[in-house]
Amino acid sequence: MEIGLYTFADMTPDPATGRMIGVEQRFAEILAAAELADQAGLAVYAFGEHHRLDIAISSPAIMMAAVAARTKRLRVASAVTILSTLDPVRVFEDFATVDLISGGRAEIIAGRGTFVESFPLFGASLDDYDALFTEKLDLLLKLSAAERVTWEGRFRSPLIDAEISPRPVQNPLPIWIGTGGNAGNAASAARLGLPLTLANITMPPANLAPQVRDYQRIGAEAGFGPDRIRVGLAGHMHIGETSQGARDEFYPYYSRYFLLHAPKKGYAREIPRDEYDKRAAADGPIFVGSPQEIVDKILWERELFGHQRYLGQIDIGGLPFPKVARTIELLEAKVLPALKV
Repeated sequence: MEIGLYTFADMTPDPATGRMIGVEQRFAEILAAAELADQAGLAVYAFGEHHRLDIAISSPAIMMAAVAARTKRLRVASAVTILSTLDPVRVFEDFATVDLISGGRAEIIAGRGTFVESFPLFGASLDDYDALFTEKLDLLLKLSAAERVTWEGRFRSPLIDAEISPRPVQNPLPIWIGTGGNAGNAASAARLGLPLTLANITMPPANLAPQVRDYQRIGAEAGFGPDRIRVGLAGHMHIGETSQGARDEFYPYYSRYFLLHAPKKGYAREIPRDEYDKRAAADGPIFVGSPQEIVDKILWERELFGHQRYLGQIDIGGLPFPKVARTIELLEAKVLPALKV
């Protein structure tokens, strides 16, 4: 089981003090967290892509390159690359560059995007939401497979024996599909033999188990083995010395995050404490509690999904960096040894 982290770099005033750090400091703290994660033996650090003032990372590849230059073992990934509104050639070139800088530690997690502000920003129509992703994923996979590509589609100019440079260390460059629970996306990933990252923010995990089983079944029926049909889960995480202490500490930051950074108008709201506690329960979607509770939930979900990776988002809602760093320390000292990672 691989345990890693991901971040969106949300810009949120600390609900306890009202203070909000600047983007420069936010980035510095993310880089410091990545160094701690590398030293702790975590497997992956992933970076979201957004195009709005309240969430600071717009270019995962640049953040990945910065982290790659500061770390030795940590894999770096996007979470997700909004492929629908980007040029796949540029995406491949950027991530291949990161792979070379990192010595073969880069991954793309490609998705359609729950946040859709990139569509008007880059001149894409939401009417083509699915068609854009399907076509651009097809091109991205071809770019990864060959040094020269001939290709034609609807949404960009054709390629005629185009040279695709640079070539990454990894052959092929790992490309995952990221989704927030859309069964059709998972099934499509299975038919292509692509690993799946499933972000579960609010849904009881047991409700998603049939979708994961379908993904695994469809992939096997398509002739892909366990080296290709892999599952990663992603969600919110906070660890404290005690169960109640962790829940009490994290709640105001968690609730503020949902109030200020909802993907669509009308979704923004503070999360009531009883709803939060239900999500944090043993059968709920968020990982909040003592180290032993985190271990128990990881193992329970492992039985439920048979997944190979878990990514935790630990720095939300203006949570001060020392508390973020403490979660990483507890992962290293008490969670990873119990999982024998």
